[in-house]
Amino acid sequence: MTPMLFDEAALSLRAARAARLWPRGAFLHARAAEGLAERAADAARAFPRLLVHGAAAGLYAHALAGRAGAGETVQIEAAPLAPLAAAGAPGARTLAGTEPLLAGEGRFDLSVSGLALHRMNDPVGALIQLRRALRPDGFFLGALFGGRSLHELRAALAEAEIAEEGGLSPRVAPMADVRDLGGLLQRAGFAMPAADVERVTVDYADPLALMRDLRAMGEANALAARRRTPLRRATLARACALYAEHFSRPDGRVTATVEIVYLAGWSPGPDQPTAKRPGSASARLADALGAVERPAGEKAGS
Repeated sequence: MTPMLFDEAALSLRAARAARLWPRGAFLHARAAEGLAERAADAARAFPRLLVHGAAAGLYAHALAGRAGAGETVQIEAAPLAPLAAAGAPGARTLAGTEPLLAGEGRFDLSVSGLALHRMNDPVGALIQLRRALRPDGFFLGALFGGRSLHELRAALAEAEIAEEGGLSPRVAPMADVRDLGGLLQRAGFAMPAADVERVTVDYADPLALMRDLRAMGEANALAARRRTPLRRATLARACALYAEHFSRPDGRVTATVEIVYLAGWSPGPDQPTAKRPGSASARLADALGAVERPAGEKAGS
């Protein structure tokens, strides 16, 4: 049974608040959508049928327009955000939910997940669904927050809570490292998996402004093991002071680091290149290079 890292009811409440505050939390989605569009362009082919998991008011569909979705665009978005997503991409069909296979199986040329996988209880299951939604040799692209995201906020909150309350409680969700995410793509059955990371530095007037933006993005604490009482004023004040002490710029503004990890993989297809079985080569590399083959350990010129 998949452990419940996140409280689903809390996630729904966070999404409803994000919908009310939109577009305040849109800037990182816009950055991720631009990055995904660049990577789709690298594929040098068109994708007539597009599935978007985590629509962000149509930002991802708009970024991919001209390369994907001309034949059909379907968006999957959490129920509180679904009306916003439908209004933001009027040519698309928008379905309320979180399961990618709501849109059908084996019908899309490109499936995209936009800053959604990092807050799912079963990200591998979601990746499997995103693969199953593709036709053979279909392409998957995803963006999610990586392991170094908000390391400044994590450090300040942890130090403040230890000082003021004598212990730690879960406040910021764990996020995967880019090296682990390539393995998740393999587990989900994607061929030719790839992962790379972009680090974005955002500056704020103070740490409270950062926390307000996290709420606007629906990224406030929704961990199942979170403490259900509000953060104490003394703890919050100390965390803000520590943040400003350790992570401020010369002009007094504070910085926050965000990692956007980009994932790519292909749905297996009959015409894809695959690695040959070890020992099955029919020609020698030395012949192809015009070189002299030497036994291991023998030095050149001996």
